[in-house]
Amino acid sequence: MKIEIQNLSFQYGSHQVLDGVTFSVSPGKFVGIIGPNGSGKTTLLKVLSRILQPTGGSVTIGGQPLAQFTQKELARTMAVVSQDTNIGYQFTVEDVVLMGRAPYLGRFQSESLEDYEIVRQALEVTGCSHLRERSITELSGGERQRVIIARALAQQPKVLLLDEPTSHLDIGYQQEILDLVKRLSTVEGLTVVAVLHDLNLAAYFCHELVLLHRGRIVACGQPTEVLTADNIEKVYATRVLVTPHPVFGTPQISLLPGTQTDNNNSETYRIHVIAGGGSGGEIMRDLRDAGFMVTAGVLSVGDSDWEAARALNIPVVSEAPFSPVSAERHQENLALLATAQAVVLAEIPLGHGNLLNLEAALQAAADGKPVYVIEEKPAQKRDFTGGPGQLLLTKVKQQGQLIRDKTALYRALAERFPSGGKFDDFTDLTRAAVDQ
Repeated sequence: MKIEIQNLSFQYGSHQVLDGVTFSVSPGKFVGIIGPNGSGKTTLLKVLSRILQPTGGSVTIGGQPLAQFTQKELARTMAVVSQDTNIGYQFTVEDVVLMGRAPYLGRFQSESLEDYEIVRQALEVTGCSHLRERSITELSGGERQRVIIARALAQQPKVLLLDEPTSHLDIGYQQEILDLVKRLSTVEGLTVVAVLHDLNLAAYFCHELVLLHRGRIVACGQPTEVLTADNIEKVYATRVLVTPHPVFGTPQISLLPGTQTDNNNSETYRIHVIAGGGSGGEIMRDLRDAGFMVTAGVLSVGDSDWEAARALNIPVVSEAPFSPVSAERHQENLALLATAQAVVLAEIPLGHGNLLNLEAALQAAADGKPVYVIEEKPAQKRDFTGGPGQLLLTKVKQQGQLIRDKTALYRALAERFPSGGKFDDFTDLTRAAVDQ
């Protein structure tokens, strides 16, 4: 059954909560309502379920204005699963689900065999048949949520509204509940509208999303259209990385740290990281979080460390993908190295294409800069040059400082740069890690 919302508005007193909300939900679709706290998500659901009356606009269900439904007609058309699913009385699960048949019964009418059959089917669909005789108060959060959905299904609705159905559930129950809801929409043809907080779950399970902010729709459509880095930063004031799910291609959101800024403080030290192949992303992040100004290079465009540097807003010398470091990029790297107080050579794979990065580290050591060479495993296991890479690395190690792992690196840097703002916190953390 189709839901159409046109120019919907609602306000508490003078406070505008919903402002000109317009979208539609096609039959059999699972639509997620997302947005930060206070954006109007739950209020929208309450207006759709007629708990609240809109101050403007219209809602139609199956072409009929929402206001024209009698209470019994609405209960037969729409079921609502609220945030709070606690039931304080020791009803059996079957009794709770039987409550969903109330819209079909007269004032003093008892449930028929048909009602019990519908309840049995609802319990079966939601995987609750084995809980039928259990007390609702004895169930876990995930089990109770499934029972409440079974009660909603016993109403035989065409529309299902859910307000944060996975809140307070662990990841296993979250998947179980949303798998069930998705199946109800795609297989049973139920029209579903759900308020969801977890953006990754919303992207994975919902056919379409509506992104609300301050009572207005910012974006509406398929998850790939709605969940962009720009939209999320605009609405949540948070920098994120949006990448396709490795199997299904749905957008997946990862948090990013804030922007690195140069405060021109004389005690803000610059560290240049030579990395590649995933060897330096965590190091760059940790150093940046410690208060260092971090630079990197040379890194191939598309390399995971290049992606990390870009995400962290770290200045990086970039080379074309699958290309050796050119003389031009090598000079740019040397120029960036010249601004650093120390150099970190991560445990990079050694190939003919990045030998100039080793030359850059060697030049930095010759210029008197401390060069920290991380080597957890023997160099020959990552040397793909047939020998020249390992020989050059040996020269760098002779003029630099050999470091066994990241913790030892952070301790060495803490000893060399013992002062400076946020760096003091980093020193304490490093010392604690080393003491362990």
